[in-house]
Amino acid sequence: MSKGGFMKDAMILCAITLVAGACLGGVYEVTKGPIEEANMAAKAAAYQAVLPEASTFDKGNLADLMDSANAQIAGLNYGNVTIDEAVMAMDGSGAEVGYVVTSTSNDGYGGAITVSVGIQADGTVSGIEFLTITETAGLGMNAQKPEWKAQYGGKNVDAFSVTKNGASSDNEINAISGATITSNAVTGAVNAAVYFAKNCITQ
Repeated sequence: MSKGGFMKDAMILCAITLVAGACLGGVYEVTKGPIEEANMAAKAAAYQAVLPEASTFDKGNLADLMDSANAQIAGLNYGNVTIDEAVMAMDGSGAEVGYVVTSTSNDGYGGAITVSVGIQADGTVSGIEFLTITETAGLGMNAQKPEWKAQYGGKNVDAFSVTKNGASSDNEINAISGATITSNAVTGAVNAAVYFAKNCITQ
């Protein structure tokens, strides 16, 4: 191939790359807003699901507690987990009814698991909802089943533990059959949220 032909091909390739980059950038700008709106809607739905008695949610100054809380949580036996966000939950009269704490465990079998945990003012877990979970279908994804998630609700404990032998106390969670890794990852994320609510917000 001549030098001129090589330069021509290089220029064509460069032009194609520039056009493709511009197109991808345009698609990103078009889809960014709807994706953010969808994520916010999913988050709002999760908040309402885990603390249904709440009417409004407010971050307040809770974000200021994240770094210190995550440093403390890193020293606990909850796995590779972090607190991502926390909001105060208020009822229709403006009275505080609890918190929703969102945490992520990076110990899932299929990747990161992000869960929002509703925690009442007295420390009782009212429910959990997943924001992100990509576990194995028919195994770890069974964590999304209402009957499994319900194990955490109505319990006021300092930390949960996973058991394969049948839960016999409030702090025990029955492992998902064939998905102990997922069970432990979710429980670690829930424990981090409970710790944050009980030891970082109200201290």
